Amino acid sequence: MGEILQEIGVGILGLTWKEAVMFIIGGTLIFLAIKFEYEPMLLLPIGFGAILVNIPWSSALEFDGEPGFLKILYNAGIVTELFPVLIFIAVGAMIDFKPLLQNPFMLFFGAAAQFGIFFTMMFALATGQFDLKEAASIGIIGAADGPTSIFVASKFAQNYLGPISVAAYSYMSLVPLIQPPVIRALTTKKERRMRMSYASASDIPKVVEILFPILITLIAGILAPMSVALIGALMFGNLVRVCGVLERLSLAAQNELANIVTLLLGITIGSTMTADAFLDIRTIMILAMGLVAFIFDTAGGVLFAKLLNLFLPAHRKVNPMIGAAGISAFPMSGRVVQRMATKEDPTNFILMQAMSANVAGQLGSVVAGSMVLALVPAILAG
Repeated sequence: MGEILQEIGVGILGLTWKEAVMFIIGGTLIFLAIKFEYEPMLLLPIGFGAILVNIPWSSALEFDGEPGFLKILYNAGIVTELFPVLIFIAVGAMIDFKPLLQNPFMLFFGAAAQFGIFFTMMFALATGQFDLKEAASIGIIGAADGPTSIFVASKFAQNYLGPISVAAYSYMSLVPLIQPPVIRALTTKKERRMRMSYASASDIPKVVEILFPILITLIAGILAPMSVALIGALMFGNLVRVCGVLERLSLAAQNELANIVTLLLGITIGSTMTADAFLDIRTIMILAMGLVAFIFDTAGGVLFAKLLNLFLPAHRKVNPMIGAAGISAFPMSGRVVQRMATKEDPTNFILMQAMSANVAGQLGSVVAGSMVLALVPAILAG
């Protein structure tokens, strides 16, 4: 009995104010997931994982010198980058690229809306608190793409994986609150009411849908071999979707695979949020700079659209709000742009163009992440 009481006492005596704060943070993430439905599939497991890992002498991390289940999941899924790659297969199976194929011009907006990544990367580096690899990992929050953020952080900044992941998914869920004020600040009422011609995506030939993921993989892979893991997984998932002969596998990727990996990914990310690692001034800086990245992504896309309109004929001009949909937060950003257009003019429908830019943003974020993975080591080696 005495030994049992001693074991219980170790846990109680091991508690400090830092662990208590982490319990509150974990509880807050769970509350936001349940009450406000902020990315509940990720924030709830992350919050619970943060609670598990901050219990003193938690067997979830280690027991009798052996790794606990959270440590095993971390080594198997994060260190090896397996979980983010599997998520990309699921995301690829969910994405319909037909709006983008109908409006390939929107690829430019997917590129322009990545401006916040590189601005934030330079800003983080300028603070002197982060090295180049850590600054790059923070900048990728601006990709508005959780798996890409996790993938880059797992290679460059594993010590900041927790705050980077929390920032990425939290701000993704807050896109309906973050983007509208930025868009309104940079556009006039007349610009927000601009109409765009509609073209149906239903007439895209099946062969084009099938060739698209294959060609994108080949082009991106040859130009930047570092991108193959991300682009390849995303395009493989899409090929399974569009080929027409693997419906069961496509549905499994969209549902079972996505759900299981998301569940394991979330609780594993939570396991990195130890009190000593998370309660640091750098964590607050990462969360703040993540917000800056989202704001500048939105601003970059809108300003690019306005610049483009200076050179386009009157009948080809684009609604500048489309530029804001070029971030990777799919499909939330596209819906935000359509809601804003409808609010200004209930008869104005630019959803197809907004979704085209949004899908382009998904590709743009993966390419941007791959560029960072390739360029940063080259810069350090030089």
